[in-house]
Amino acid sequence: MHMVRVGLTTERLVRAGAELADEVGFDQVTVSALARHFDVKVASLYSHVRNSHDLKTRIALLALAELADRGSTALAGRAGKDALAAFANVYRDYAREHPGRYAAAQLRLDPETAAVSAGVRHAQMTRAILRGYDLAEPDQTHAVRLLGSVFHGYVSLEMGGGFSHSAPDTQETWTRIVDALDALLRNWPAA
Repeated sequence: MHMVRVGLTTERLVRAGAELADEVGFDQVTVSALARHFDVKVASLYSHVRNSHDLKTRIALLALAELADRGSTALAGRAGKDALAAFANVYRDYAREHPGRYAAAQLRLDPETAAVSAGVRHAQMTRAILRGYDLAEPDQTHAVRLLGSVFHGYVSLEMGGGFSHSAPDTQETWTRIVDALDALLRNWPAA
């Protein structure tokens, strides 16, 4: 597969990097790996990205935006447990379909980049879901962190094969976890 040198844009390069991440793993994505992958000279890519960190940051921003778009589509018209389950499934499905991009979405961004990233939309969507559970601050922030931890933790363990040698089926467990989170959010402990 050769990338046509004509029309090589930063956007196309980042998208190709995201696809490479899904194939070989996000940690394997570098400017030189991308150049090798498309049989172009490394130097020709430096007019589009500064270095591998810049490339990885741009892939992270792409992944966060894709995930936010999926999340807002899934949440449209939903509330309460229905919204919680839809949002949880977006994360899990995205991670399973795009493991490299999902890993990219976990990249630690500098504060300025994070502030203008789609990560802000993720937090807003999570808080919108939580409004259906009537949580005031600081409990709402505690709940945002809990949901992020459970979704990311489960998906990471599942993708790493952590649940593949035991019954019940991981989908059954996932459904029960969402049920349990819903019950917990409806009965949040008093401080």
